[in-house]
Formats: sequence, C-alpha cells, structure tokens
Amino acid sequence: QINFVACQLFALLAAFWFRVCLGPGHASSAVRHVFATLFGIYFAVFCFGWYSIHLFVLVMMNYGIMNMASIPNIHRYSFVVAMGYLTLCHISRIYIFQYGILTTDFSGPLMIITQKITTLACQLHDGIGRQAEELTAEQNRLAVKTRPSLLEYLSYLLNFMSIIAGPCSNYKDYIAFIEGRHVHMKLLEVNWKQKGYDRLPDPSPTGAVMYKLCITLVSLVLFLTLTKNFPVTYIIDNEFLEKTSFLSRLGYLYVVTQAAKPKYYFAWTLADAVNNAAGYGFSGVDERGVFRWDLLSNLNIWNIETATSFKMYIENWNIQTAAWLKRVCYDRAPWYPTALTFILSALWHGIYPGYYFTFLTGILITLAARAVRNNCRHYFLASVPLKVAYDVVTWAVTQLAVCYTVAPFVMLAVEPTIKFYE
Repeated sequence: QINFVACQLFALLAAFWFRVCLGPGHASSAVRHVFATLFGIYFAVFCFGWYSIHLFVLVMMNYGIMNMASIPNIHRYSFVVAMGYLTLCHISRIYIFQYGILTTDFSGPLMIITQKITTLACQLHDGIGRQAEELTAEQNRLAVKTRPSLLEYLSYLLNFMSIIAGPCSNYKDYIAFIEGRHVHMKLLEVNWKQKGYDRLPDPSPTGAVMYKLCITLVSLVLFLTLTKNFPVTYIIDNEFLEKTSFLSRLGYLYVVTQAAKPKYYFAWTLADAVNNAAGYGFSGVDERGVFRWDLLSNLNIWNIETATSFKMYIENWNIQTAAWLKRVCYDRAPWYPTALTFILSALWHGIYPGYYFTFLTGILITLAARAVRNNCRHYFLASVPLKVAYDVVTWAVTQLAVCYTVAPFVMLAVEPTIKFYE
C-alpha cells in the first residue's frame, strides 16, 4: 500500500514536470515516448519487484502477435494470449496467497495492460481488416490504420501515468496526447468565434487536478475511518445474524458497502489526476463553456450515489473498464452479448468464486431491471409526485440490489457467500 501511494504521488510530480518541461513545444514525440516508458518501467519495478517481469513478458509476447499475426485474426490471438496469461497469473495467486488478496499486487497492472492490448488489437483489426461501412461511428473514429512502432507500443502500454492504476485509454487518444494534438483536436469541435474568441484558448488542467486531489484526500480519510470500523465480514457473523432483523441486516449491508467504496474512489481519482497533471484527459467543453478533463475518469461519484437504475450505476462505476468491455465484447459478441460481457468481466477480475457469484447475479439483475423499466416506468411519468416517488423507490431498490450483488465480490469464497445468501 505504501509503495502504491508513493508511486502514484511520485507519478503526480513527474506528470507536472512532464507537462511543463517535456511538453509538445519543448520535446519531440520520440523523447516524450521514451521518458513516459522509462518512468513507467521504473515505477513497476519499484512497486512490484521481480513480479513486474510478468508485465514485460505479456507486453513483448503480444508485440510479436501484433507484428506476425494476420489482421483478420490479430484481435482473436491477442485476446486469447492476454486473457490466458492474466488468468494463469490469477490462478497462481490463489495457490500462493490461499484466498488472501493483496491490496496492491502485480495483477492490477496486468489487468490494465490486458485491457490495452486487447483494445489496440481490436482497433487495429477495425482499421486495417474491415471496411469503414462495417464499423459503428465509434469504431470508425477509434480505428488504427497502421501498426505502431515498438516505442509507440511500449509507451502506450507501460507509460508512467497509467501503469500502476490505469485507466485504460484508446491508442489514438494517447498518441494524439504525446504528439501534442490531444487538446487541439477537442477544441476544434467548438466554434470559438461565436463565443468571442480570436484564437483557440489554452485550457489548463490545474483546476481539475486540484479538485480531484481534494476528492482523493476525502476518500483517504473515509477509508481510514469507515472501512476499518465497518468490516464486510460482520454481515455473516453468527451473533449479528441471530440478534438483528432482516431490515437491519439490509441497512447494515448498505453501510458496509458504502464503507468499501472509498479505496476505489481514492485509487481511481488519483490515477485520473496523474493523467490530467501530464496534460492528458481533456474531453472538450460542456454546454456552459467549462473545460472538461474527464476523458479518462473512472467514476462519477454523484451519479453512483444517486443512481436509480442498475444500468446507470454500472455506467458510472469503473467507467473505462465498462467501455473496454463494450468495445471488445458487447459490440462484437455474436450472441448473448449481455451474458458474455458479464462473464468476461468476471474472468478478467480473477478466479475467486465470489467474482462469478457477483457477475452472474449481475446478468439477472440487469435483465430484471430492464424489464421493470420498460414495462412500468411510463406509468409514473404523468405527474411530478409520481415521478419523484418512482425515483425514490428505484433509488432504494438499485442501491440494495448493488449491495446484494457485490457482497460476494468482497468476500471472495464460496462458504461466506452462501452464508450471506441464506
């Protein structure tokens, strides 16, 4: 944990330096690629020691696939090798740690690299192996037309901004950032002359970084206080089960689930701030004319805590992983895309049984929520009081459904999960 936080704080300082001293106006793309890669390799070795060799082995294996495999099969081979290697590492951790899970271990970065490898392989397949009319608008926009060089490939996968905690980004966005086109491309989407500007503005990420650092600080405080005082294992304690009513158990389940969230809020928001500090993550201008730095954001806390549907909750939690699942699985699955996407998500997370309980339950909850919304929601739109009542009820049901679904994810093993279900 200390190594993780130290690396991310060092990465934050390095990101500021990278933007100021090695910005596109001060250094070539090659120099920026080299420094981003070398810093990333150093952080990986510092944080994970010899275990970091797994990251480098997977990266080089898939670089060989990317250059040797035929374009029609490149995404399939890359997916099988990356997910296979990740799964083998997950299996080894079961035997090494005996159901214990380290808060920070090499599988985290390996999961992010797996996302990037498969994302790039699919986008390369779209760009070279498919016709434009076969692609969706998003696939067409993100399609990669040429194989990257070794330096570009290593920089994309191992850069210091995302190697420790992600998030996964699209290859074209990353290359545009390194080459200094990232912000400019987004600004050109707005008619600045109508807004009274003579030239393009120069948005600074400093305000966004400071705001996100405040969120990480609050999340850290909540983690150190709430998480320790409300352990999830208490919900299957015999004395607790014997002395509390069913509604009290549900209430406590909500509390312990809330207490488990701050560590994710901390890690993901800090990772987002690191990327922003380097000048990466600009997503454009909103309707109020405010510059947005949420291209790589992994969560929207307000939308999570106020979600009135399972879909809304999922879309705002681990956003970049949800986008990855959609791009490599949901949009390409020949049948049962929802089920296959949840199964892939479980496999990507690991082989603990609790993951499969969670994501298989997620399939049922998603289908049920979709059916209820399609068949019932329109009855409550006739008046404001009815709509408010509907929102309150669906908020409560959604939050409890999420708690019920994710509890096995936290408990990991079969026995406590069955006891929880009982």
